[in-house]
Amino acid sequence: MQRKSFGNVECPIARSLERVGEWWSLLIIRDALHGLTRFDAFQKSLGIAPNMLTRRLNALVAAGLLERRRYSERPPRDEYVLTASGRDLRPVLLALMAWGNKHFAPEGASVLLAEANTGAVADPVLVDRTSGRPITETDYRLVPGPAAGERMRQRLASASQTPSPDQDASPQVTRRPRRSAKKSG
Repeated sequence: MQRKSFGNVECPIARSLERVGEWWSLLIIRDALHGLTRFDAFQKSLGIAPNMLTRRLNALVAAGLLERRRYSERPPRDEYVLTASGRDLRPVLLALMAWGNKHFAPEGASVLLAEANTGAVADPVLVDRTSGRPITETDYRLVPGPAAGERMRQRLASASQTPSPDQDASPQVTRRPRRSAKKSG
């Protein structure tokens, strides 16, 4: 059975999964964000079979998330360096880490995010870059973008009519007043 391609699907989540949906891919990106660049270092860190690692590295290069750079001519050896697109996955992996710590680590977190200078543990959340406000289910919703087709517009319209579990099913929607992104003190 051939795997379906999501490369041309209108949904940005599906398109992203086309590039990194295989779980080894995100682990390779994780290790690259930690500074690994060489095949043997990825293999040692992940315990992955060489043929699988080769396929995943080639796919990540083809997707534009890693760049292959030659570091030795004899024998020919390449390293794999994150592109800007690959580095942009960092917040996604941090969110996945926080989600995993919250829901799948009954023994407690094994990895945390901490402020570099103070060591204070951070709790990563998604915020709006313009206002600095946390993106919550009650304050934000998905809307069609300029390139949305009719099917996407219909999907988003029907989704916006379905109340979330924490909302009242009544048709009246009350918005909270907008909070300032700046803290006093």
